[in-house]
Amino acid sequence: MIDIKQLRETPDRFRNGCRDKGMPVDIDRLLALDEQRRSVLTRLEEARAEQNRLGKEVGPQLGKLKGQLKSADAQAKAGIERQIAELEAKPVALKAVAQQCESEIAVIEPELRSLLLQVPQPPAPDVPKGASSDDNVEIRRWNPPTFDTSKSFEANRGFKPKTHIELVRDLKLVDFERGVKMAGTRSYILTGMGARLHQAVLRYAVDFMVDRRGFTAITVPVLVREECMVGTGFFPAGREQAYQVEESRRGGTHDLFLTGTGEVGLMGIHADEILSHEQLPLKYTTCSTCFRREAGAAGKDTAGLYRIHQFDKVEQVVVCKADDAESRQWHKTMLESVELLLQSLGIPYRLLQCCTGDLGVKNEDMIDIESWMPGRGELDKGGVPSGAYGETHSASRLADYQCRRLNLRYKDENGKSVFAYALNNTVIASPRVLIPILEIHQNADGTVTIPAPLRPYMGGADRIG
Repeated sequence: MIDIKQLRETPDRFRNGCRDKGMPVDIDRLLALDEQRRSVLTRLEEARAEQNRLGKEVGPQLGKLKGQLKSADAQAKAGIERQIAELEAKPVALKAVAQQCESEIAVIEPELRSLLLQVPQPPAPDVPKGASSDDNVEIRRWNPPTFDTSKSFEANRGFKPKTHIELVRDLKLVDFERGVKMAGTRSYILTGMGARLHQAVLRYAVDFMVDRRGFTAITVPVLVREECMVGTGFFPAGREQAYQVEESRRGGTHDLFLTGTGEVGLMGIHADEILSHEQLPLKYTTCSTCFRREAGAAGKDTAGLYRIHQFDKVEQVVVCKADDAESRQWHKTMLESVELLLQSLGIPYRLLQCCTGDLGVKNEDMIDIESWMPGRGELDKGGVPSGAYGETHSASRLADYQCRRLNLRYKDENGKSVFAYALNNTVIASPRVLIPILEIHQNADGTVTIPAPLRPYMGGADRIG
């Protein structure tokens, strides 16, 4: 949730943010509701203050008047009774005012909260404007010494490549048919060396982040309350992408949701907590199973392992002080982790600066990493794909957007409570990353060379097939 005080002070920043992200929110209506609520709150506070004042004064006055009433003559009694009635009526009237104010607030707050939850984090000033991923800006590329993505796979390796779908079929690494039989479309079963390669990638990534990058390994729930999804900014905008477990229909007190990323659990750990500035930065990594409905993705990447409902992902999250320069430095550090990991696996990749229209609701800045996949792209006359980049990672800066929604704060050096800043980045997601690993490292005889860092996790094997 955005800072309502900042919204009041700089409404155009948020209007422009909504426009640049292509997420229309009625900012004027939100400000009007906020003003109404503040006005009603002022009346409520005044009524309660008057109630407290009268509570201290009326009691003794009533006691005195009632004492006088006992010895008063008939003419005096009427005046005293009138005074008593007036004093007793004042708290009743104030109580009615307070109740009316509370009723008005109860009407205003649901709509106000709904609008506040819809307002996206404004893009950072240096993020390029654009409508969609088509307007993202390439930052740089990296190729291993033995592969040049400006040339065809055949020009690089001397033979025509197989797609990952052909490779997993021929090497018996994946069973799509039985996966679909069990769970429907976009499902799969990893088998034999396919399952081992998948686990090797994940184990290597966790060890890499812990041993070489100094992150703390954490396991978190993948089945969470709605508050956790709202707090991390995945609801309400991404609600259609989440699988819902309707426990409330079976007598439970609340529904649960399957998370689409370990970021949800990692950020939820310290919700409603106030940390010490000495505890920051928090550097967490987790390996978790992720679930996405892929609503609205009909017809996109339906074949193979690219766009699926269930996968495993190693995620990295940093919670740091509310400092833009520090946040930007962590962004670079987290990207460096991914680049080093991909380079160690010999996977060509490129970095893309995401434009405003591709940031999503919660990010002020995001850089995508796309890995080169020889089996993607346009087909030539012989039916051989040209190769193309496919997204495998996203590194995001969120400023205080998530921490504000999660009420995650820290005490700074002066003892002031401050909302922290958050960042996240994929370390590796599998089985999607198996696509470039298999396709880049395939051999002319149909086998696949296992990248050296993964071999210790596969019993020392250096080849599949």
